[in-house]
Amino acid sequence: MQTSLLAVLTIFGMALVTYLTRMSGLWLMSHMTLSTRMKAWLGYLPGTVIVAIVAPTVFSTGLAEAGAALATVLVMARTRNVLLAMIVGVGVVWGLRMLLAHLR
Repeated sequence: MQTSLLAVLTIFGMALVTYLTRMSGLWLMSHMTLSTRMKAWLGYLPGTVIVAIVAPTVFSTGLAEAGAALATVLVMARTRNVLLAMIVGVGVVWGLRMLLAHLR
């Protein structure tokens, strides 16, 4: 397998731009004083990003996936155990897919 110089330079360039973008954000934020309200708002961002990524997939797929997502959220809200929630989600999507396949 041969790799062209252009491909290697392109990958290196993309890695450099990604690194600089992230580091400049950290550098900029280290020079700012955040209010309590801003800190709270920034604390909610990871959850909203996950919802923005996952929600379109959940609502554009079938009943099994939507049911598994609901079960995962409910188990996570009840137990706060990520591993258990993931296992339940996988089990529910598997079970619902099997059930729906037999009903067809």
